[in-house]
Amino acid sequence: MGVEWSTFWPRIVEATGETIMMVILTLIFSSIFGILMGLLFFVTREGNILENKLIFNILNLFVNIVRPIPFIILLVAITPMTREVVGTTIGTMAAVFPMTIAASFAIARIVENNLVSVEPGIIEAAQAMGARPVQIIFGVLIPEALGPLIMGLTFITVGLIDFSAMAGTVGGGGLGDLAMSYGYQRFDTSVMVVTVVILILLVQVAQFTGNFLSKAVLRR
Repeated sequence: MGVEWSTFWPRIVEATGETIMMVILTLIFSSIFGILMGLLFFVTREGNILENKLIFNILNLFVNIVRPIPFIILLVAITPMTREVVGTTIGTMAAVFPMTIAASFAIARIVENNLVSVEPGIIEAAQAMGARPVQIIFGVLIPEALGPLIMGLTFITVGLIDFSAMAGTVGGGGLGDLAMSYGYQRFDTSVMVVTVVILILLVQVAQFTGNFLSKAVLRR
């Protein structure tokens, strides 16, 4: 027997809100950690302004270990850590923790790759004028790479919507949980279709917003 849609829509709205909350919180936290790691990645590379092979190799090792792990496996593997940090393994905040870990390392690599594309001559010119490393990072590197960085974060945001759906399959809440509980387990195709359509719409909104912001920055 299918759901009673007249009373089920509030549950759809609630689940959509949970998904959006998961994505926004994860994007905020992972952007902070990921951008910092990415900057550290770049400036400690061989020949760069704060060259440090030890730090670079340690960061590189961690990223290369975490990034290839499929998110659903990472989600389950760090369950004990999630319980220690969040206090539970069920609900929106419990999903945000592993999503943040996965996204942070992905953002770090995106930031590094975009900063590598910055013309070395610009950095050399800033150094010649006596700019300190912090001034070069925030006054030269980030502004020069901002447009591509926004596109990279847009890509991550779309991935986070996918992550949130997977997190829902193991009690993370949101549209993924709704699709599993009411669509898959109760064999209600209509619920599955509605959740998929909403997820597609969220992806479109994220992509449009990212494209708009990136173009606005690149026009400067």
